[in-house]
Amino acid sequence: MTTSEQLPATSDWRLFRGSGERREVTFPKAPPWRRFDRQEPAAITREPYPRPYLIGPDEADIVNAALHLRRPLLVTGQPGTGKSSLAHAIADELGLGRVLQWPVNSRSTLHDALYQYDAIGRLREATLRRDADGTEPDIGQYIQLGPLGNALVPRESPRVLLVDELDKGDIDLPNDLLTVFEEGQFAIPELTRLSDDEPVHVQTDADETVPVTRGRIRCSEFPVVIITSNGERDFPPAFLRRCVRLDLPEPDERRLREIVTAHLGPDALNDMEDLLNAFLERRATGELATDQLLNAVFLRKGGVNLNAPSLLQAVLHNLSGAV
Repeated sequence: MTTSEQLPATSDWRLFRGSGERREVTFPKAPPWRRFDRQEPAAITREPYPRPYLIGPDEADIVNAALHLRRPLLVTGQPGTGKSSLAHAIADELGLGRVLQWPVNSRSTLHDALYQYDAIGRLREATLRRDADGTEPDIGQYIQLGPLGNALVPRESPRVLLVDELDKGDIDLPNDLLTVFEEGQFAIPELTRLSDDEPVHVQTDADETVPVTRGRIRCSEFPVVIITSNGERDFPPAFLRRCVRLDLPEPDERRLREIVTAHLGPDALNDMEDLLNAFLERRATGELATDQLLNAVFLRKGGVNLNAPSLLQAVLHNLSGAV
C-alpha cells in the first residue's frame, strides 16, 4: 500500500500540517474531561463539572471515616491516581456544591487562604469620598475571603475544600493550619479592632456577602477538607495526628478498564488491547498517569494513528524522567 493510499485513514485528524498554508478547519469535540463550555453556576449549589470517579470499597471506607470524624483527609499516591478528583467526586455525590480549591505553592500562606484585605483600594476610595461627600467606605467591601475562609463560613451543609499539593508549600504551613483545623475558626484583625458590635459584611466566593461579628468567623459544620500530597516532603507528627490518611493505589488492569469505560463509553476499549498493554508495560518500568491512557484511547477512537513510535511516546511518556 502506498503512502498516498494510507493518508485518508489518518490525515483528516491533522488540524495543523506545518505547511504554512492558511486554511479553515473545524475543531472536533474535546475529550469529556477537557470541556469548558458548560455554564458555571451563579451560586455554590452544585459542582459544575461532575466526572466519573471510581474508588475501591476499602478506600471509600477511609473517606467515610474522615467524614464522620470531621477530620481532614490526607490523600497520597502517584500522579494520576485521582487525588484531586476525589474532592470533586465527594462534592458531586453528596450534593455539597462547588469545590473550594487552594493550590499550594512555595509562596502560599495561611493568611491568603483565609482572606485578603485590599487596604490600598480602601484608602483610594476613602480619599475620593472625603473630597466628595465625606463618607467612609464600608471596610467589608475590601475584604475577600479565601478558599479556607469560605470553607469556614457557617452553613447548614459543609463545603468541600481541596488543599492541593500541600507538600509544595513552606515547611511551616502544615503547622500553621493546626489551630484553624482544631478550632474551626479564625479572626480578621482588621475587623476585631472595630469598636462597635455591628456585623460587617465581607465578600465570599459566590458574589455574595456574609456577616462577620467582632471580626471572627467560626464554622457550624467543619468543612470536608481533602489535602493532597505527592510525597515530596514529610509532615510533622502533630499535623498527621489530626488527619485521616488515604493512600490511593495505582489502578490495576480491571480498574483501568472500568475507568476508561466510565469516561468514554462501553465500547471504548474495542480494538484497544495494544494500547492498554503498552500502557501497562510502560507503567511497570516508569511513572504514568491514568489520564494518559484515557488520552491515548480518545485519540485512537478519533482516528489518530498511534502506531508511530514518536506519537505514542509523546502521549505515554514517563512522568518521572527528565524532559
